[in-house]
Amino acid sequence: MDSKDSKLNKVSTAGVLVAMGIIYGDIGTSPIYTLRFIVGDHIITEDLIFGGLSCVFWTLTLVTTIKYVYLALSADNKGEGGIFALYALVRRYKAGWVIFPAIIGCCTLIADGFITPAISVTSAIEGLRSLNPDITEQTIITIVIAILLGLFLFQQFGSSVVGKTFGPVMLVWFLFIGSLGMFHLVENFSVLKALNPIYAYDLLVKYPGGFWILGAVFLCTTGAEAMYSDLGHCGKSNIRLGWVFVKVCLLLSYFGQGAWLLEHQGTKLNGAIPFFEIMPQFLLFFGVIIATMATIIASQALISGTFTLVNEAMKLKLWPATRVRYPSQVKGQIYIPSINWILMFGCILVVLYFKESDAMQSAYGLAITFDMLMTTSLLTYYFSTSKKSTVRTMLIAVSFFSIEGAFLVSNLSKFSHGGWFSFSIAFIFFLMMYILLRARILRDRHTEFVDLKHYVPLIQDLQADTSVPKEATNLVYMAVANSKRYIDSNIIYSIFKKRPKRADVYWFVHVDTVDSPYTSKYSVDTIIPKKCFFIRIKLGFKSDHRVNLLFNKILHDMAEAAEIDVISHYDSLQKHSMPADFKFIILHSLASVDSEISTFDNLIIQGYRFIKNHSLSTEEMYGLELANVEVERVPIMVGPPAKVRIKREKEDAERAKESLYYGHND
Repeated sequence: MDSKDSKLNKVSTAGVLVAMGIIYGDIGTSPIYTLRFIVGDHIITEDLIFGGLSCVFWTLTLVTTIKYVYLALSADNKGEGGIFALYALVRRYKAGWVIFPAIIGCCTLIADGFITPAISVTSAIEGLRSLNPDITEQTIITIVIAILLGLFLFQQFGSSVVGKTFGPVMLVWFLFIGSLGMFHLVENFSVLKALNPIYAYDLLVKYPGGFWILGAVFLCTTGAEAMYSDLGHCGKSNIRLGWVFVKVCLLLSYFGQGAWLLEHQGTKLNGAIPFFEIMPQFLLFFGVIIATMATIIASQALISGTFTLVNEAMKLKLWPATRVRYPSQVKGQIYIPSINWILMFGCILVVLYFKESDAMQSAYGLAITFDMLMTTSLLTYYFSTSKKSTVRTMLIAVSFFSIEGAFLVSNLSKFSHGGWFSFSIAFIFFLMMYILLRARILRDRHTEFVDLKHYVPLIQDLQADTSVPKEATNLVYMAVANSKRYIDSNIIYSIFKKRPKRADVYWFVHVDTVDSPYTSKYSVDTIIPKKCFFIRIKLGFKSDHRVNLLFNKILHDMAEAAEIDVISHYDSLQKHSMPADFKFIILHSLASVDSEISTFDNLIIQGYRFIKNHSLSTEEMYGLELANVEVERVPIMVGPPAKVRIKREKEDAERAKESLYYGHND
């Protein structure tokens, strides 16, 4: 970790300011719509307002503060957070089930990315109705889509420059909403009664249909998962310190709105937005502008987080290979074009289909509830295994499964009103990731390995056999095997059986994704001095996996140590000191047509082939597009050999005997 990163991970003004811009965007914009959706079409009463505010306060305290700010941030993977960082922490205990919470969490978090920018920006722009009640729905939709288009089109240029303004803008935002809330709160301190949890209990148990209001309450904490996912950008100390300030500002905004609502008991909102209604008329225009800027920043953070999440899933081989670009030199900043355009069209579709933020909230929250439950399950397992804290484990399990389970049940009521949208997106992504996982398990189960030392004499003989045309000076195979002792039988098949491939030097390269986020190491095992090498590259799940560049660096190191000669072996080129040629062989395993497999496994294989045909090629994924690459397809048995029956007809056999007999007599 460089000095810049270490500074951010220490408590500092700069670190807290960065956290303002990156970490709190989603949760920081929730006051725009949360209380509005809690009240909904209900008549404003003291029970509803006190109960709703009490639920918000205790949700922010129990779920956001205790679970995420305290417990989850303690479960960091060398300074990195998020569902895959947590998965990497616990998978070392060899519990196979932990992969499923990680996959479900990933899918639901991405599905949330289709709703969050749409509902956040729409909620902010709807504030224009407070300025001009006659503004049309179509005008608002047009403005929202224009902002979303600009936001997504901007992604390809990187956010490093404008990102420097995120922190100061969000600081102004929190001061603004906190001050407005305080202004109304001092007029009616009775609203502070809502700090008593009995009001939350009464709302959920005694208020008619009160339990289902939890679906709206949940919106106040939907950004909590992002706080954990973006841990590596700011460090836990800065996040925790910043959260004290942010939580105070959020609560002031919520309770200020609550004080305003208490002034309107016996009425309905009728489209009014409490967040904007508490603003003085002369501040309304500024309020809409700053709210729009805050929602854009929140959306930007979520989009960047989605890129990071997909990139991690790719490196863990749980997502189809997709092109990744690096728009700036800022560490960790990436851009994934396909994900960007999918999110853009998805967000625009949400705006066009639901039209108003009030309708969007029906689709919002259901997917992210699943994500939070998955994080809870992994956290519970982490504290039970790594920390071996039985009491803490029981408290985490009982407390958060109960709270988030209640949120899930209440959010299920949204399914038919729009929740199906995000749920369907999450299910499609889950199906894709499950197919990739299952296909990899099938391949690993049926990939055979052979003892490499048995083939050393054959390699040496082939290298000396000039009757076989030389394939390349250096032949490089990407290996599944992760040690020098054994090698993939497919590689042996390719070198000796499919078509003999002679080379002066053979390279077997294995890339291993390890649990540490930014690891970048390699080891070299010499099989035959200067003739055959096994290289194992260890990369973290957040490191750049550009194998071509890494391999060239390894060659340079080995050449400097006189382990290899990187000058061409051809006489005409050697005297001019031309570099040696390299050829990469990529082996694609295909299920053999001679295998007998179940219908389920056949569906997995067909699905895997479809995904592979529509994803980035292996050579592009490894950064080998410009290298000399050959792709070979090698059959593997993924089931018992198909049984066939055939026997020779007796007449033919007897006829053959007669022919042989008469032939001898002649």
